[in-house]
Amino acid sequence: MFNKLLQKIISYNSTVKAKLIILTVAGLALTMAIWGFIQLTALDRILVDMQVKRLEGVAETVGTFYQNFPTKRGLTALDTAMKDIVQADMRLARIDIFHTSRGNIDYIAGASRVQYEWPDNIIAKAMKSNDPDYIRIDMESGPALGLIYPVPGEPKDSRTIVAIIGFSRTNAEIMTRANRLLILSSAGLLLVILLVLGISYGWIIGHPLKLIIATIDESQKGQYIKHIPIVRQDEWGQLADHFNMMAAEIQQVMARNLDLTRHLEDRVKEETLKVVHLQKQVDDLQQLTALGHLTANLAHDLGTPLHSIAGLAKLLLEREGWPPDVSHKLQLIVQQTQRLDNVIQNVRRATRMPEPHFEMLTIQNILNETLPLVEPVMQKTAVSINVDIDPAIPHLYLDRYRIQTALFNIIQNSLEAMPAGGKITVTARAMPAERMAAITVSDTGQGMTQEMLDKACEPFYSSHKDEGMRGLGLAIVRDIVKTHGGRMEIQSTPHRGTSVTLFLPVSDEGARIA
Repeated sequence: MFNKLLQKIISYNSTVKAKLIILTVAGLALTMAIWGFIQLTALDRILVDMQVKRLEGVAETVGTFYQNFPTKRGLTALDTAMKDIVQADMRLARIDIFHTSRGNIDYIAGASRVQYEWPDNIIAKAMKSNDPDYIRIDMESGPALGLIYPVPGEPKDSRTIVAIIGFSRTNAEIMTRANRLLILSSAGLLLVILLVLGISYGWIIGHPLKLIIATIDESQKGQYIKHIPIVRQDEWGQLADHFNMMAAEIQQVMARNLDLTRHLEDRVKEETLKVVHLQKQVDDLQQLTALGHLTANLAHDLGTPLHSIAGLAKLLLEREGWPPDVSHKLQLIVQQTQRLDNVIQNVRRATRMPEPHFEMLTIQNILNETLPLVEPVMQKTAVSINVDIDPAIPHLYLDRYRIQTALFNIIQNSLEAMPAGGKITVTARAMPAERMAAITVSDTGQGMTQEMLDKACEPFYSSHKDEGMRGLGLAIVRDIVKTHGGRMEIQSTPHRGTSVTLFLPVSDEGARIA
């Protein structure tokens, strides 16, 4: 038992460590990439805005000069002034003035240090807009930014457009340096975070795990189960508490067994059956506590995806327009995830089952919530199901989730008994004389022999020898029915089928409602 538990814990350790590193690296890399893209985009926008403002200032000066001096002498002076501006500012590549009128585009004047022809469609587009526009241009001498500046105050059918090209080599160099710096800083930050994560892993997971493994190793060598010396409020502390509670119970059982063994010499014949029965209880307790311990290890990993399923189902329920059967199944998903969450929390808090939660329910309510749960399984088989409910059955005082578990386990056993197909019949009848309600699940499966019937409710007994840990289904059903003050009966004939009947008492409140 402890060897299997140790292997599970070691496997869990390596898996968690690998997943933690992979998810951390992937998450940080994605976050840094998105953040870097945002920062570089913002920086590029700022640089472009600064260059556009500078070009707009030149365009506004040139446009104003042309509006005030449109004569031939004024154009000559303007042409000279533009050449001086281009020669004086090495960042300017070209300045052009166009006049547009009723779709015609006329070149007025210009000055340049590079060859470039403005596309007519860009100039024509500027006629229809009052706002300046810019475009990125790739030239032989390097990247550049072109500004199309419609001179304000002129009609759209006849207006002056100033087109300016400015080199963007400086912007490109700044962006290249920023990109390189971002990559280096992100890589350094990622290494620091991974270093911190590696150090914290040993304190959060590695050290407690070593204590647990060492405790289990020492327990295997001795005659008793040593307690885990972990006092924490996290999941490791809860795991240690559960293990220590299991160890204390096993120690108590083993102590009682030893005490009884000391008195066997004088009462061998009288106490033989009692000793066998007690030993059987010890074996069942060890198996069940081991199973509970393994379940506690998995509880944390199951919690996160379970909450995600419940959240997604609730979001879907908030949408309107679902068909009634789909809405009903979504509600069942939410209910079942709540049920599983309750089970997980109960396993993590204590080793014993919580007190049942009883409420007034009808047989129709229980079956309407349980039968859809087996639909996905039945769709893969050739098994049909019929339901026959007596409407005279009064309300019952039940724990809905436990009764659902009992019915689900019985139906699942019936499906496994009919691999080639068959028929399941669910009937519910009132028993006024006994103040009971009888729910029967019958199948046409393989049936059971008398020997199998005698052991059917024993924990971990199963006719499926090659399918791992099984045989808890009917044992769980029996305990659930006892919790409700009822009883269970099983009738079976080899090769002809099995019937399982649950007798549940009707409460006084249920009888009055009926």
